[in-house]
Amino acid sequence: MKDTERRILLGRIVGAFGVRGEIKLESWTEPRTAIFQYQPWTLRTPAGQESTVKGVRGKASGKHIVAVFPDVTDRDVVESMIGTEISVPRSALPPPKPDEYYWIDLEGLQVKTVDGVELGRVSHLFSTGANDVAVVQGSRERMIPFVQPDFVKSVDFEANLIVVDWDPEF
Repeated sequence: MKDTERRILLGRIVGAFGVRGEIKLESWTEPRTAIFQYQPWTLRTPAGQESTVKGVRGKASGKHIVAVFPDVTDRDVVESMIGTEISVPRSALPPPKPDEYYWIDLEGLQVKTVDGVELGRVSHLFSTGANDVAVVQGSRERMIPFVQPDFVKSVDFEANLIVVDWDPEF
């Protein structure tokens, strides 16, 4: 992995499962168990310490994933890992399907209206459950539903540009 390559956050350690070192994960992949396909993982503790792990296996269990990390066999070790984030380099993920995007790829793109009015750049995205929302920072912050083709008309990575049908006054 290049040092400058962006990482994709795939999940987080949320607890211990049992007494033999099994780990409860929250996975943001679709499906949830796909998290195991993208290894090695970079683990980042809440204190900012990083390490790498590979060979993790697991299965779905209720709303979480139960995982087994190589060489982790003690519940106390797992409890010390709670809150640790799991990420991989962007290059580890498959290319998105047509008209689908990884949020990290959209961050930083310039946003203009269909009439050419500059609104700013995408700072981040979030999900409302109903749809995703792009937060655009410019002269002010705007939250634009990332709904194609209703509001988002085009995404052009070569031009670093998203064109939206959006009232600049809104």
